[in-house]
This record gives sequence, C-alpha cells and structure tokens, in this order.
Amino acid sequence: MAGILGAAVVAYFVRYLLRQDQGSEKVREVSEAIKEGGLAFIHREYRSLLIVVVLIAVILGVLGFVTPALGWKAAVAFIFGALCSMGAGYAGMNMALRTNGRTCAAAQEGLNQGLRVSFRGGAVMGMAVVSIGLLGLATLYFVWHKDPNFLSIIPAYGTGASLVALFARVGGGIYTKGADAGSDLVGKVEAGIPEDDPRNAAVIADFVGDNVGDVCGMGTDLLESYVETVIATMTLCGVAMAVGIVSDIKTAWHVPMLIMAGGIVASTVGCFLVRVGETVEMSALLGALRRGTLSASILTAICAFVVIYFLSNNLGPFWAVLGGLIAGVLMGESTNYFTSYAYRPTLEISEASTAGGGATIIRGFANGMMSTWPPIVFIAIAIIVAFHFASFYGVALAAVGMLSTLGVTLATDAYGPVADNSGGITTMVGLPPQVRERTDALDSLGNTTAATGKGFAIGAAAINSLGLILAYAVATGIVTPEMITTGAFPSGLSLLSGPVVVGAILGAVMPPVFCAMTMKSVGVITERIIDEVRRQWREIKGLMEGTARPEYGRCVDICTAEALKQMMAPSIMTIIIPVLVGVILGKYALAGFLIGALITGFVLAITLNNAGGSWDNAKKWIEAGHFGGKGSDAHKAGVAGDTAGDPMKDTAGPSLNIMLKLMSVISLLLAPVLVHFSGLI
Repeated sequence: MAGILGAAVVAYFVRYLLRQDQGSEKVREVSEAIKEGGLAFIHREYRSLLIVVVLIAVILGVLGFVTPALGWKAAVAFIFGALCSMGAGYAGMNMALRTNGRTCAAAQEGLNQGLRVSFRGGAVMGMAVVSIGLLGLATLYFVWHKDPNFLSIIPAYGTGASLVALFARVGGGIYTKGADAGSDLVGKVEAGIPEDDPRNAAVIADFVGDNVGDVCGMGTDLLESYVETVIATMTLCGVAMAVGIVSDIKTAWHVPMLIMAGGIVASTVGCFLVRVGETVEMSALLGALRRGTLSASILTAICAFVVIYFLSNNLGPFWAVLGGLIAGVLMGESTNYFTSYAYRPTLEISEASTAGGGATIIRGFANGMMSTWPPIVFIAIAIIVAFHFASFYGVALAAVGMLSTLGVTLATDAYGPVADNSGGITTMVGLPPQVRERTDALDSLGNTTAATGKGFAIGAAAINSLGLILAYAVATGIVTPEMITTGAFPSGLSLLSGPVVVGAILGAVMPPVFCAMTMKSVGVITERIIDEVRRQWREIKGLMEGTARPEYGRCVDICTAEALKQMMAPSIMTIIIPVLVGVILGKYALAGFLIGALITGFVLAITLNNAGGSWDNAKKWIEAGHFGGKGSDAHKAGVAGDTAGDPMKDTAGPSLNIMLKLMSVISLLLAPVLVHFSGLI
C-alpha cells in the first residue's frame, strides 16, 4: 500500500510538471536537444547492460545444479531487480529532462515557482526509487517467502539492482564529467567565452551529462542501497531471534519493510513542505529543503517506534533505527558545512584562489581530507548504538533508519541537475538578468544539495555494506547466531590471521585503483571533446561570430560512445575480483577483503566528494562578484580547482558507493557456493 502511495505521488508530480509552461521556442529547442541526447545515451547503455544481465542470469541458473539455494528463482529475482532499477532510473531521468525548460519558464514567474517546479522534477526520481524498490521487495515476499531458500533468493534482487547502478553511475559519471571538463577548459579557460555559451559545441553534452550522471546514476545508486538494506536486515533474522529481539522469523522480515513503508508516507509529506519566498538567499533556500527532510525524519522516527513497539520484544531495534536516522541527518549537515559557500571552509578556498591555481588545489584537497572525520564519527557512533541494543540485526536496522526518508532526501539531490540545466538554458537563449539570478540561486543550492546527497549516499553505502558483510558472515557460517550470543568467535576471524590480513590488503587497494580507472576515463573524454570543439571553431565559418550553429550532436555522440567503452573495465573488475578472492583464497580472506575495501573506500569517497563540492562552490562564490569576479585571476584558479574536482565528486567518489555495495552483495549471493571452497590460505 505504501509503495502504491509513492507511485501515486509520482503520477501526481508528473501530471503537475507536464502541465507547466515549456517556455519560448528557443527554450523548447534547447530542451529538446538535451532530452534527445539523454535518452539516446540511456537507450544505448541499457542495450549493452541487458546482455550482461542475461549472461549473469544464466550463470545463476546453472549454479542451481551446484546448490539448491540458487537456480532459476535466483535468476528471475536478479532480472527483476535489474528491471526495477532500470525502470526507476529511466522514469526519473525522463522527467528531469522534461523539467529543465519548464524551470526556466517558472523562474520568470518567481523564485518560489522555480523551486517548486525543479524540486518536483527531482521528487519524481526520489519517490519513484522508494516506491519501485519497496513494491519489488513486497512482490518477492508474497511470491516466495514460504520457500525454504527465500533468504538466498532475495540477494539476487539486490545484485540485479547493483549491476544496473554500477553501469549507470560509472558510465553516467564518466560521460558527465568528461563533457563538463572539456566544455569548461576549451570554453571558459582557453577561448575566454562565458559558461554555457551557445558557440561552445560541448554545452549540450554537458547538460545531458548532468542528467545521466546525477539523476539516473544517483537514483539507481540509492535504489540499490535502499533494497539491499532491507535484504541485509531480513537475512540477519536468525540473529534477531537469537538475541531475543523478535519471537519469529517473519516478524524480523516485516520490521524493516514496515519502517520503509512509513518512510514513504513521511517523505510524501516532506516533499509538499518544500517552499520558499522571493528572497534570493542561500540560507532561505537551504531552510526550505531542510524543512522537508527534517519533517520526514521526525515522522519516520514516530512510525519506527510504533512498528517496533507492536512487533518487537523490546525497544532495542528502535534505538538502532533512530541512531541511523540521526547519523544520516548529521552527515548531510556535515557535508553542507564543508561544501557550501555559506560557511568558512569553502570561503577559504575562494580566498586561496587569489594566490593561484596551486593554492586552490592544496586548500581544496585539505578541506576534503579534513571533512572525513565528522561522518566517520557519526557512522561509528550509530554502529556502536545499534550493536549495543540489537547486535548484528541492529546494525542493519541502522541502515534502514538512514535510508527510510530516501524519497525526500533523493528529491533534494536530483533537483540539482534540473536547476543547473535551467540556468544554462537561460544563458543560451538570453533570458533577462533577473531570471538568471533566480536560476543561479537555485543552481548554487543544487550544488550544495548534490554534495550533501552524495555524502548521504556514501554514508548509506558504508553502513549498508557493513550490514551485507555481516549477512555474508552469517550466510557462510563464519559467524552463527550462537556465536553472537556467547561471544565465542572462531580464530579464523582474528585480525591477525593470515587469510583476513591478506584479504584486507587486497581489498584496501581496490578503491584507489577503481578511482584511478574512472578518473583516467574522464580525462580521455575531456581530450576528445576539446579536440572536437577546436575543430568546429576552425572549420565552421561564422561560429565564433555567432552567425553559425555548432554541431552539438557530435560532442554528444563522442561522450556516449567513449563513456560506454570506458566503463567496462572498472565494472568487470568490481564483479570478478571478489569472486576470485573467495574461490582462490577462501571465505575468511573474502571477509577481510570486503572490510578492507569498505574502510579505505569510505574515507576516499568522502574526501573526493567534499573536495570536489567545495571547489565547485568556491568558484561560484568568486563568480558572484567576490575576489575580482568572473574573468579575474582568482576566477581562473577557481575554474582549475572545479575542473580537478569534477571527476572526483561526480565520477570516482560516487562510483565507490556502488563498488562497495556490489562486491558485498555478490559475496552474499554466492555464499552458498563459496562455502565449498577452502582456499589456498
């Protein structure tokens, strides 16, 4: 019922948006070009993805001959998870593409109307993710919960969602930052023309990238976290019974799903509370979004209390949920502090830009590293509280609490690319300055919420991955409910044991190698885009004078082809390496591998995300007229910092979320097979 409510809210927002004014003929022309490029990319990406989905489904079906825990049911659940993720990503991005121009028209009426239209464009993504995710889980529950292998089937659903998220996030991230960096370097830095200038052939590709990377990519990323959090909690039902939290297994399954259902209702309320006056101030805009997210968090906490009061034997799980919920809110505020130009850390980067690009890079990266301690402390406290009150099951429930308000949290993030695109369209078609002032305010807010959303996604990925690792340990027999109640763990789990140490070292190196591969891919596309824009300026007569039209489609085609090509190597590595570690080195080594990757990946992802976000907003603070404004030496240094930070915050950092979760859920899915491999050490 809650999933259907979420779908109804999506339908309402879609109907509302499609009834809005699409703007002038020029606005519609640019919007149509962006929509055409975005849909072309996702269609080609999904065609490539379907081949991989079918191949893995066949492998899961064949593994049914090895263990009855897998087989055709796991294959069907895997395909179902992939289709749900593809559907949510497609629906959310499709509406974001249709909202860009409508936000331009709405901003001409006023700031509040511009925020209302752009936010509801993002809310389609947020509410589609939670409604489709929960409906998918409920469907599997109703069909197969009586099957004795149910807890081995549902991880396949999460694995299917993870695979789609990996392709969407990595491919979209490589696309968007390759186009963005290429457009900025050849346009603003080399030619000295304004951002989003229609003479720059890469601007449409840049707009398209915002949608495929930050809407579709982020949506599928968090859908994966959303469903896998419930799956990990349900898989740990035996622990919940062993420590006396619930009296039967089905109740342990119902608790996380009912909390998520309450979160959908709370998110619906939160979405309708987002509104602002006409004052173009960051504090007012941030306050409007905070009203929605905090209201949803309070309502979800109340719902969680009611659910656990009636279903659990004690209130321990509620404190675990509340710990995760509070940690999620605090992590968002922490990211906001380190990345928004409303606070000192980002203002210091803007000031450092007056000393040149080198000073900008140093100060920004230092800020990124310094920003790691608050979210890590928040997550650590949430884990301690959750484990104290509800053991392993509580740790998984903390992730449920953190992600329960995803409907409105993701809406605040997905709104950002819509606002960004609307500002670019405003420049391209030459709308009045007051309209650009409003769209710039919405865009600056979008930069902050995007950084906050990515920080939230990183924290959710970390605690979700931990829940999946604990579920893997239980599924492989490394840990049993009896061991948890007695505290007598096997010696093979010691941090000084050979398999665990070797696995941890191998896992620790995965995140930096993965980041290197994705950032190098961005560099490849950037070079191709710069060469193409230069070629058009040389060969198309009248282009720089503004009397000829660039071949925008060429840059879109280059980004699409290269992104799909470049994403294959890191994606395949993420799928294959944990399987090889488990088969060759054994289940204890794989446990160490997952923990090593989680620790380094969590820290690295926060560093990259917050450094990139603060560089971006430091540049925008200079562009607002400070330290010399646009065209100054400080501005050029700010652009250099923003260019370096773009692939960090929008490609490498966010992609680490999916790498960590996918490796963990693949290990959980293959646990019935991996128990048969003793390993070399």
